[in-house]
Amino acid sequence: MAKNQQKKPQQQEKQSGTKGSEKLISGEAVPAVVEEIVGRTGFRGEITQVRCKVEKGRDEGRVIRRNVKGPVRPGDLLMLRETEIEARRIRSKVTKGVYS
Repeated sequence: MAKNQQKKPQQQEKQSGTKGSEKLISGEAVPAVVEEIVGRTGFRGEITQVRCKVEKGRDEGRVIRRNVKGPVRPGDLLMLRETEIEARRIRSKVTKGVYS
């Protein structure tokens, strides 16, 4: 860089993210109790889909579907970072072959 060139001060850019990402930054977790295990999902079946009831927060009393990695059983307490997003339903049993 030449001596007469100076670095321009960097402007603070607005944080870009997905819609509602500022809610995730808040850092508060919301407790939810597992009510029912819906099924297994994921490429190797390593994810469990559960229905859980939110205990506190804005969505208190709402029953939502979530994907959980690791061991889980009914009655367990999950700490959710957000309660707005719900997992997609697991598709019904896929049968292999045309006529089976």
